[in-house]
Amino acid sequence: MKKIIKYVIIDILRNKIVLAYTVFLLLISVTIFNLEDNSAKGLLSLLNIILIIVPLVSMLFSAIYVYNSSEFLELLVSQPLKRKTIWLSLFMGLAASMAFAFFIGAGIPILLYEATPTGFMMLGTGLLLSVIFVAIAMLAAVMARDKAKGIGVVILLWLYFSIIFDGLILFVLFQFADYPLEKIMVGAVAFNPIDLSRILILLKMDVSALMGYTGAIFKDFFGAQTGLIISFCVLITWIVIPAWLSLRKFNHKDL
Repeated sequence: MKKIIKYVIIDILRNKIVLAYTVFLLLISVTIFNLEDNSAKGLLSLLNIILIIVPLVSMLFSAIYVYNSSEFLELLVSQPLKRKTIWLSLFMGLAASMAFAFFIGAGIPILLYEATPTGFMMLGTGLLLSVIFVAIAMLAAVMARDKAKGIGVVILLWLYFSIIFDGLILFVLFQFADYPLEKIMVGAVAFNPIDLSRILILLKMDVSALMGYTGAIFKDFFGAQTGLIISFCVLITWIVIPAWLSLRKFNHKDL
């Protein structure tokens, strides 16, 4: 298992796309922090870029890598290795590589310019988002045999999590504005790791007013220590469930 993980990590870290992704994050992060007179404002400016770029690159690259590794997977399956070992090794290799790329590209500038609880929160959620969307991408790739279809599903999922979900929430809020939906929104945000990460970081910055009239209820729940623990547990669940589902599918898939 260690040999497979090591091979995947080395192969990915030499990939020009991952190198370009790392350099892009590094340049953007350093530029934003240097342009802003206040490093806290730089962190806020960097937030939206991280919440858009990290999920997109993690999903697209992971899905493409899985499809391009189909012959390698077939070779491994023909060996006396458990499918569980092969798939989890691939997942760990991809997750570690994307998390490492994010840490070098955005994590180091955050630690250099804003080594505060808010900075650590952004670093932690960014690492979790990298792993979460690797897991989601691998689930989409193992479910769709056709490469074009699989990549299309990945892009649609990214659009849903990044844009469509917020639109649906706003639609529900406007349609049922006369009803107390704040507590329902707290539960609904658990179905989107990007929104959950955004809320955690904004609350750490004490700018919950940016989230509209539901900001108070979010702050009451997520601002407490218990709320933070529950939120991180939800993010970890977003890793475990897609990874488990993809493993089940791979175990029964006819290669």
